[in-house]
Amino acid sequence: MYIRSGKKYSGEVSLNDPIGTDREGNEIVIMDLLCDDDSKMLEDIDAHFQAAKLHTVMSGVLTKREKEILCLRYGLGESEKEKKELTQREVGKLLNCSRSYISRLEKRAIEKLRTAFGLA
Repeated sequence: MYIRSGKKYSGEVSLNDPIGTDREGNEIVIMDLLCDDDSKMLEDIDAHFQAAKLHTVMSGVLTKREKEILCLRYGLGESEKEKKELTQREVGKLLNCSRSYISRLEKRAIEKLRTAFGLA
């Protein structure tokens, strides 16, 4: 019975499981590798969640074209190529319309987002 219940947890790993020793002979656990004095990792995780929230709201509030314009303008795409911020003129060339039209759509889309987030 004990062996059967142990199989259930055999694939699980604890953050306190030892993975080796350092030069002084101290035991190294997984948590030691994950701990980072710099808060960069937490900032990256927070930025990822904020971006996911933004994309969710954008999909629900904006038209496909407005979302595309904001993604191109502010580098909100998923791939490295899409993460590059473009000027209104460059976006206009890609979408085959004028810079001023891009400006109007961008302004309208940002206002919709402000309203959706309760900032307007």
